[in-house]
Amino acid sequence: MRGDQQQQDAMFSYVSAEKRVPQDHPLRAIRKMCDEGLRALSRKFDELYSPTGRPSIPPEQLLRGLLLQVLYTIRSERLLMEQMDYNLLFRWFVGLQMDDEVWDATVFCKNRDRLIAGDVAQGFFHGVLEQARAAGLLSDEHFSVDGTLVQAWAGQKSFQPKSGDGGGSGTGNEMPDFRGQKRSHQTHESTTDPESRLYRKANGAESKLAYLGHVLMDNREGLVGEVRLTQANGYAEREAALEMIRERSRGGKRRLTVGADKGYDTQDVARDWRGAGATPHVAQITQQHPSAIDGRTTRHLGYAQSQKVRKRIEEVFGWMKTIGLMRQSKYRGQDRVGWMFVFTAAVYNLVRMRRLLPQPS
Repeated sequence: MRGDQQQQDAMFSYVSAEKRVPQDHPLRAIRKMCDEGLRALSRKFDELYSPTGRPSIPPEQLLRGLLLQVLYTIRSERLLMEQMDYNLLFRWFVGLQMDDEVWDATVFCKNRDRLIAGDVAQGFFHGVLEQARAAGLLSDEHFSVDGTLVQAWAGQKSFQPKSGDGGGSGTGNEMPDFRGQKRSHQTHESTTDPESRLYRKANGAESKLAYLGHVLMDNREGLVGEVRLTQANGYAEREAALEMIRERSRGGKRRLTVGADKGYDTQDVARDWRGAGATPHVAQITQQHPSAIDGRTTRHLGYAQSQKVRKRIEEVFGWMKTIGLMRQSKYRGQDRVGWMFVFTAAVYNLVRMRRLLPQPS
């Protein structure tokens, strides 16, 4: 028999959001690991907030909201607040009750800026990584390193002479004529994001105002072990890689192997990495000049294994760009873009760990 369609809204509901979310929902495992990482930051949160005044958005709820924004590729904070208003799954994950009022998008952004200034993302990242280490998901010996381009929230029109003379008539839609001009970072900068740099990742590619994101991946399960964001220049990848290697090797006290592509096959890189306690498993360049990696390294089976596994680091960059909104950052300034890059790497680790750890039946 055909059912009768009822339009009357119910006044009360006796089913909580906790009961509505299935026990095997992927967000349950992520919420559990996220809460564990946030508990370790409780003292940090106390230092960021004044003991007096009006209560702000709880930082734990704010970070869970940002995590949802990354997981579900929600581009704007206003859309996130709209989703949180009627999406019971989002309310449950963040920790809002059924009748709680959703925050204003502007208030949400201002409270997020407080966490950016407090460098909370790095603490959250290391908190998630400690959970992976406790679960035996890290090797702490074998790594891969690479960098990727993070396009800045600035257009080519904004790359103007520092003197203020853009060479145009001043109309907003006019495209400046760069033909015949010599542009460099000594004489030009972006008026939108002055810390970004005009850079291209490969020959033949167009130059873009961008930053460089760097990742040191643990080879055992493909988790991110270290992450950095720097200004874009020709030496940033090597400098950031060396910094991350020193961090993981504890100043050379622990021996590592680090796989990388041909861009790292230089005598300087091989010397610096060995001095930092790492064996460079770098892909060899054999056509242009003699490789810095000789048979003493390539004859071992571990070198071939590193070359095979290192390509998985592209999965990290692919997820962070297509899902995590890092193809083109919507933030401006190296500190803000870097904060979000680190936080997105932590969310990637959470998603990866959910698949690797056994889930309760």
